[in-house]
Amino acid sequence: MGLDDRKLAVLRAIVEDYVATQEPVGSKALVERHQLGVSPATVRNDMAVLEEEGYIRQPHTSAGRVPTDRGYRLFVDRLSRVKPLSPAERRAIERFLVGAVDLDDVVHRTVRLLAQLTRQVAVVQYPSLARSSVRHLELVPISTTRLMLVMIADTGRVEQRLVELPAPVPADDVTDLRQLVNEKLVGTRLSDTPPLVQTLVDESAPHLRPAMTTLSTVLLETLVERHEERIALAGTANLTRGGLLDFQGSLRPILEALEEEVVLLKLIGEAETSTTRVLIGDENEIDNLRAASVVSTGYGPGATIVGGLGVLGPTRMDYPGNIATVRAVARYVGELLAQN
Repeated sequence: MGLDDRKLAVLRAIVEDYVATQEPVGSKALVERHQLGVSPATVRNDMAVLEEEGYIRQPHTSAGRVPTDRGYRLFVDRLSRVKPLSPAERRAIERFLVGAVDLDDVVHRTVRLLAQLTRQVAVVQYPSLARSSVRHLELVPISTTRLMLVMIADTGRVEQRLVELPAPVPADDVTDLRQLVNEKLVGTRLSDTPPLVQTLVDESAPHLRPAMTTLSTVLLETLVERHEERIALAGTANLTRGGLLDFQGSLRPILEALEEEVVLLKLIGEAETSTTRVLIGDENEIDNLRAASVVSTGYGPGATIVGGLGVLGPTRMDYPGNIATVRAVARYVGELLAQN
């Protein structure tokens, strides 16, 4: 059954009051606090319909009502407005992020900022190597038989690998190797590099081939095979701020899930676009997070998405505010990466 505007207004009021007070909401309080324009009896009838339809529930007898996961979902889907950030909040985001000195600093500032602004657990994925392009490859001689390969991606991410050469290589040959790999690979998406790396050996001068063969193997591992995705986490202590009804009385399953990097990547690392994704309670595939909600989005320079970021907290969260904050922070991080 579709809900009319009045019942939607009642549901919205219940969600807003419960998020603000952590207390089950009764019809009398709704009439007093909200301009619903109807009598308490009408509100009670509307609440009875909302309960019958599974949008609200009564946590215990003689109490008010609290939203269900289904109720939160309808509230989020029907959000007529996302709470705009204040000019002060926008300035704070900009100032906080603009001072970053490198990619690590950007990620750590971002995750701390998200946790502070939303008062939830914040998760930020480092720019994914799989979605990055090669900006520069540096070969640093450590000895005549050992090189340090440094790969810098267009997102500012840096990967380093040691290359053990089969025989001593003079400095001039290292310069030639550096030039060859940069000419071949710079500007290429990492996912498109394998066939180009394969041709490097064939196109090298005979005296460079033994070294290039070894270098190509390490390049393939660095650029393609070792997509170690990294995650930054902040604000775990925010989970303890709620009431007993949050997380069904136990934080242990949530904390266990947050220790698993694979779980966190699944939550926020699958963003293909910059649209905001909201997962509420049972919509989470991960059993330990069935009492939590996640607001996440992709970020990156321009239209390119290189990673995900978001917040996790109780289903009783400020969805309009958290959606606005996650979007704004993602936009600022994308602009920073574009300037990079």
